[in-house]
Amino acid sequence: QVQLVESGGGSVQAGGSLTLSCSASQYIYCMGWFRQRPGKEREGVAQISAEGGTTYADSVKGRFTIRRDGAKKIMQLQMSDLKAEDTAKYSCAAGAYCYSLRSSEYDYWGQGTQVTVSS
Repeated sequence: QVQLVESGGGSVQAGGSLTLSCSASQYIYCMGWFRQRPGKEREGVAQISAEGGTTYADSVKGRFTIRRDGAKKIMQLQMSDLKAEDTAKYSCAAGAYCYSLRSSEYDYWGQGTQVTVSS
């Protein structure tokens, strides 16, 4: 069982930046970020494999960057040029393989952290 703990959420004005972090209790191959906006279904934001291969949702390309540390147990999501539509609860997820950035492909989930962007 892998435990995931997120940190770094908060409130920011549009155009600002925030960095989210996720700490895993043990190594796992694929880690990703998902978000759930008010009234919307959960959606994939970005994922990263242990080798560093990344996938991003079109809505965040060029604005968000996902990284992992050398031990592969800490993952960060650097978010810049934030928009009001980025307001959501962001959750860290992990799984054995990186596929199509769909929530059904992930086995472990964190509790989530709220990001609020005001315009």
